[in-house]
Amino acid sequence: MAGYFSVLLVLITLGSGLIWLLDHLLYAPKRKERIALAQGSSGTLLEDDVIAEIAPEPAIVEGAKSIFPMIAAITIFRSFIFEPFQIPSGSMMPTLLDGDFILVQKFTYGIKDPVWRSQLVEVGEPERGDVTVFKFPLDERIDFIKRIIGLPGDRIVYRNRQLYIQPKCKEGQTQQGNLVCGEYNKIKLDIVNRDEYKQGSMQLVRLTEDLPGVQHDILINPQALELTERYYQQQGTRKDEWVVPEDSYFAMGDNRNNSQDSRMWGFVPKANLVGKAVFIWMSFEFDNGPDSLLPGWVPTGVRFERLGNIQ
Repeated sequence: MAGYFSVLLVLITLGSGLIWLLDHLLYAPKRKERIALAQGSSGTLLEDDVIAEIAPEPAIVEGAKSIFPMIAAITIFRSFIFEPFQIPSGSMMPTLLDGDFILVQKFTYGIKDPVWRSQLVEVGEPERGDVTVFKFPLDERIDFIKRIIGLPGDRIVYRNRQLYIQPKCKEGQTQQGNLVCGEYNKIKLDIVNRDEYKQGSMQLVRLTEDLPGVQHDILINPQALELTERYYQQQGTRKDEWVVPEDSYFAMGDNRNNSQDSRMWGFVPKANLVGKAVFIWMSFEFDNGPDSLLPGWVPTGVRFERLGNIQ
């Protein structure tokens, strides 16, 4: 849906701009000539209503001139700088909640044209721990948001609710952040609490995960089964192990037992990256229980404490 809206914005911008340009080059000079002839014969300046009768400006031109600057600014902002998104599910809890409205920095991973999404300018690469929006590899009409866990060349293991990373290191490099080169590094987890979140009747454990350069919280359901039979099977590796290809990334949701991510469908190609989620600008609370008279989509409050940078 966001992709269709971007295309619509571009079409409106181009259409209104083209109408304005054609009028400026072809028709506006003729209207000015008619006005000049009328003023020359009378020797006086004409009133606006008289000018409107002698050389009326078409309504479509007037509309295009009024909307083009505004719609062009919106298109440039959304296409190349920041784009707003709404979080529709709980796969990124506790970092992002249903009802969060976020800003995605579009130029972080390169500048792309908003229609065909071809790379125009190389800017940067995703870093481990980035919360990233991307086009779902199995259906690029859908936008997904997950956290980048594995970079090109990394070996990733997710076993018994524990993440292990063997980073791809440069020749002679012995350490990459807090990861030791040539080893499967067990990513440190520290328990925050056990009673903050529930999934149905099951209690979720909140933990802090220590990735290189970023600490962030995740949720684990200790009672849920590890459904390894649903994992994406990469040729030549075990069911719970993956080697990230070149120009691709391994992404996971922070709500580890409630996230459809790279464990299930594979890797995120670089071409699918949309941008980095950087800021929560609004967060609505939905607490419409069975006895509520409000529809489920009507917010019941604003979570002002959630507004700010995304970790």
